[in-house]
Amino acid sequence: MKYVRSVLFPVAPLCLLLLVSTASYAKGGADRTQFNRDIHVQEGETTGDLTCINCSIYVRGQAAGDVTAFHGNVTIETGANVAGDVTAIWGNVRDESGTQVAGDLTAIAGAVRRDPEASVAGDVTALQGTRWVLAIILPPLIFFGVIVALIVFFVVRSGNRRLVPAYVQPGSQANTRA
Repeated sequence: MKYVRSVLFPVAPLCLLLLVSTASYAKGGADRTQFNRDIHVQEGETTGDLTCINCSIYVRGQAAGDVTAFHGNVTIETGANVAGDVTAIWGNVRDESGTQVAGDLTAIAGAVRRDPEASVAGDVTALQGTRWVLAIILPPLIFFGVIVALIVFFVVRSGNRRLVPAYVQPGSQANTRA
């Protein structure tokens, strides 16, 4: 009995945690994430957050969260609603007429093509050209490179200590054998 209690005591909280996390995942299961495969939200369909890496997103229905594409385009088609922000990094954003975006519309290293009849509650920002991605990514990489170079410099420097020759009295012969 003691053995069963000692085994079940640490396992029971883990099972409870797994059950709670599974229930919370099922509640927010409308989120979609894709790699190298386009996301299509059809008319009448409702989703949560949409994230696409190396692919594009096409929204005709409703997105209750943010829509983000990295190295891909985002197209908000006629009649679509997005409750969050729309962001494309290394891609374009196209917002057709009759659409509603509750957040910001942003394209980094891409263009924003927005119909005048499209409704955007937040800011519309387009940082065209790849120089913006370089401006965002390059400084931290340079900083990290300098830190690594300094570490390597100090490690190599501490390992290259040379022996100082011992004092040799005048008139005596130094031992030259190594």
